[in-house]
Amino acid sequence: MFTGIIESVGRLRAIERRGDDIRLTVAVGKLDMGDVKLGDSIATNGVCLTVVALGADSYTADVSAETVSLTGFDTYQVGHAVNLEKAVTPSTRLGGHLVSGHIDGQARVVEVHPRGQATEYWLEAPAELSRYIAHKGSIAIDGVSLTVNEVQGHRFRLTIVPHTSGETTLPLLKAGDSVNLEVDQIARYLERLMQAPAAPSAGGVTMELLAKSGFIR
Repeated sequence: MFTGIIESVGRLRAIERRGDDIRLTVAVGKLDMGDVKLGDSIATNGVCLTVVALGADSYTADVSAETVSLTGFDTYQVGHAVNLEKAVTPSTRLGGHLVSGHIDGQARVVEVHPRGQATEYWLEAPAELSRYIAHKGSIAIDGVSLTVNEVQGHRFRLTIVPHTSGETTLPLLKAGDSVNLEVDQIARYLERLMQAPAAPSAGGVTMELLAKSGFIR
């Protein structure tokens, strides 16, 4: 589990194709590796990867064919910059939102505009994912926890403040680029609950119950 608060920008040092899978070696930049051991999880551009080998300033991890199919890893080259975050601990501050590191798909950058000291990004999500994106809701883009500031159909707007720009790979994005997208977990589970048949002894989750509980109006 992660928070979406990026700890370092790393770079891909090596990429090894293994059939449909990929083995990556990542140079970690300023990421503190003092407490990292084999088997630990590190979010790499939002993807939860398991450390299978450690170097003095790097780690190696395997990316399965399933993950490759949902992310941008198949297009990355040696030297590609990636956002890094170690898994949370019981004492970690939850400064972003709960991020699983399980990517739902990719979104495409449509427009990039300066707005004062900040930068606005318009992105377009796949139709099957856009229903989970809500105004003022949380979303993870390449592992970065962000707030959705506007939604128009399948498109949504993000406003990135200078601090976030300075600590992540977001300033490298331009129109036409694709990013790894993880929607908010609450939206996914709520949809599943709405679809599941109610148990005979329980009322189940209904629109009436949600309204009564204050979740919708």
